[in-house]
Amino acid sequence: MVARIITGRSIRGLLHYNENKVDEGEADLIMASGFAGEIERMNFMQKLNRFNLLTQMKPNVKTNAVHISLNFHSSEKIDNQKLQQIASTYMEKIGFGDQPFLVYRHDDSAHLHLHIVSTNITAQRERMELHDIGRKLSEPARKAIEEEFDLVKAESKVFVMDAKIKQADPKKVKYGNVTTKRAISNVLTPVLREYKFTSLAEFNAVLKCFNVTALRGAEHTAMFQKRGLMFSLLNEKGSAAGVPIKASSFYTKPTLANLEQKFELNKAKRKPYREELKTDIENLFAQYRSITRSRFETEAKKMGVDVLFRQNDQGQVFGITFIDHKRKTVFNGSDIGKDFSAKAITERFGKENLEVNPKIIPPPRPAKRQHIKLVNPVKTFLKSPQPTRFLELALAKTQPDYGAVVPRRKKKRKKNDQNQELTL
Repeated sequence: MVARIITGRSIRGLLHYNENKVDEGEADLIMASGFAGEIERMNFMQKLNRFNLLTQMKPNVKTNAVHISLNFHSSEKIDNQKLQQIASTYMEKIGFGDQPFLVYRHDDSAHLHLHIVSTNITAQRERMELHDIGRKLSEPARKAIEEEFDLVKAESKVFVMDAKIKQADPKKVKYGNVTTKRAISNVLTPVLREYKFTSLAEFNAVLKCFNVTALRGAEHTAMFQKRGLMFSLLNEKGSAAGVPIKASSFYTKPTLANLEQKFELNKAKRKPYREELKTDIENLFAQYRSITRSRFETEAKKMGVDVLFRQNDQGQVFGITFIDHKRKTVFNGSDIGKDFSAKAITERFGKENLEVNPKIIPPPRPAKRQHIKLVNPVKTFLKSPQPTRFLELALAKTQPDYGAVVPRRKKKRKKNDQNQELTL
C-alpha cells in the first residue's frame, strides 16, 4: 500500500473533485465518519457545511484541507467492508480518528485506491500539525496496516503503482460550464500534482497530451494584459473547443501567478531526472544507423516519452519538448543539452530507418518428414514380400481367360540299344 497526504486551502475543491467522480460513475462514497445521518441521503452542501463548521473556528489558518490517497496493488481485490476498516485504522494511527472524514473508493485507474477528505481544525479550535506527518505518522501507520491486513508491501518489487491520467474526451462532453469544467478539472488536478514543468509552454505540452490547453489570449487583449488565464478542451484537430473556464474558478487555483511560483519550485525538483531522460534518448539513437522523425516519435512513445515539435506556419521546426510520463517531468530539448535542441535533433534524422543490428527473420522451412530409427530393430526370419506385376499383366490381356490349359506330355523316343556302343 502507498499512502500520500496532500494539504490545501479549499475543502470545497476536494469535495468537488471526488463528488464529480461519483457522478461520472468512477467513484463511490463508502464511508462518512463524524457525520450525522446516512451517507446516501447527504447532499453536497451537508458534507461541505460539516467541514466549514470546524474551519470557521480558526479562520486565520489558511491550510485547512487534507486530502489523503491510499493506493493498493493492482492484484488486490478488496471489498468495501475491508476498505472501511483500513481507512478507519489509518486515520486513527495518524491522529485523525476524531476528525470528520469522507472515504471515496476510486475505480478510475489500473489499481484500486481510496481518497479521504478531512480537515486539520479540531472541535477544540486547535490546528493539528501537518509538518512532516508523512514520515512521522503516515509511514509507520502504512507498514502496520500492511501487516495487519496482509497487503502487498510498498517496498516490494511486486508493487508497481500505475495511476494513469485519463484524456478528456470532447465527444463525451456536453459543452457547458459545469460539464466542461469537470472534464478539465479531472486533468488539471493530477497534472498539477504529479508533473514537474517550469514554464507555461511546458505546462501546456503536458495538458495537450490529455486534450486540454491553457489560453493567455492575444497580446493586445485585456485578458493578456491583466495576466489572465483560461482553460479549454481540445477537439480531434487540436483546436480549442467548448466554453473556456477561468483559472480562478478551479479549486487548485492554477492562475498565472500561482503557476509561476510552481515553475520556480519545479526547477529543482526535475533536475535529478534530466540525465536519465538524456540517456534514454541517446540509447534510442544508438539503435539506428538512420532513423526518420516518425520512427523516432513512435519509439520514444513506447518508452513513455512524448516528443512535441514546435514549428511555424511554414513548417520550420524551432523548438522541441520532451514529456517524460515515466518520471513525470517536462524538458525543452535545449535544457537537456545542446545536442538535444530542435536543430540538433532534426539534423540526426535520416530518410529511412536502418537498425544497427536488424532482426533477421528466417523464411519458414518446409516441414520435414520424421523418420523413426529403431535402436534395436526386431529380427525376423520371414522374407519380405516381393513386388508382383499382377495388375499390369491383368490389364495387358487381350484374350478371354478360359482357364488354365495343361500342356500335353511328349513321348520320349526309345533309344536303339543296338546302335549304342559301350566304350571301355
